Amino acid sequence: MDLALPPRVTDRAFARLAEIAEMTGETKALRVAVEGGGCSGFQYDIRLDDPVADDLVLEKDGQRVLVDQVSLPFLSNAVIDFTDELIGARFVIENPNAASSCGCGTSFSM
Repeated sequence: MDLALPPRVTDRAFARLAEIAEMTGETKALRVAVEGGGCSGFQYDIRLDDPVADDLVLEKDGQRVLVDQVSLPFLSNAVIDFTDELIGARFVIENPNAASSCGCGTSFSM
């Protein structure tokens, strides 16, 4: 049985957050949440937000990524990354808990 570890955030994702803060002039945290819905049963909700009391806060160089307590089990051992490809630049989740995912990249099943 794998140990449930918190998600890991790549240096690339933290660097992109720093770029966003520089462009907007405000330092917001990146919230990564899991919600019911999407084409495969669950979907990721990734947005800039402010922390609340029971959030897990992953921090590096003043940049923060937030995960709420409800989403945490779904993101155990996941990797939060930033990718810049032909189809666009976006934050992505590499989630070992997802049994399958959808072509959109934001929906998955367990």
